[in-house]
Amino acid sequence: MVYHSSFVEEEGITKACGCPLLPLKSHIKGPAPVSEQDKTDIVDEAITFFRANVFFTNFDIKSPADKLLIYLTFYINVALKRLEGCRTLAVGTKAIINLGLEDIPVPGETGFPFPGLFSLPQSPDEADLFRNYLKQVREETSGRLLSVAYRANGTPNKWWLAFAKRKFTNVVVL
Repeated sequence: MVYHSSFVEEEGITKACGCPLLPLKSHIKGPAPVSEQDKTDIVDEAITFFRANVFFTNFDIKSPADKLLIYLTFYINVALKRLEGCRTLAVGTKAIINLGLEDIPVPGETGFPFPGLFSLPQSPDEADLFRNYLKQVREETSGRLLSVAYRANGTPNKWWLAFAKRKFTNVVVL
């Protein structure tokens, strides 16, 4: 059974391209509202549920937050692919930073991994808002992923990096 997001309440949450801009426990500047440090956010959920959800080829969407969870699960898969050959935390950090510097496509642009998952932006401002949110959430996910993909001594955690070989929803990661 697929793990779904617990963020089903939509009142007071801004949306862009049909995706809720959920609060993040983040110090990174961006359009996401700031969440309390002791509460679970969508990044925590994505990392916690990743190893279970990556085995599923179908994912029933029960709330708009599930769309973001799907996107983040795919992004974690991409990030783990980049970390696969990195033998130290320093090299892994460099690989993740390079991943963060890549362009982030939004729905309707070439390279967006899930056409049809999110609605097309209604204006250039909405596209920019969504792109900036995805950039912020990806950067936050990258930082937290490094802390689980590598042990405290800087060596890779094989129990995480082994999941780089998995394909999430049969989408091939390049």
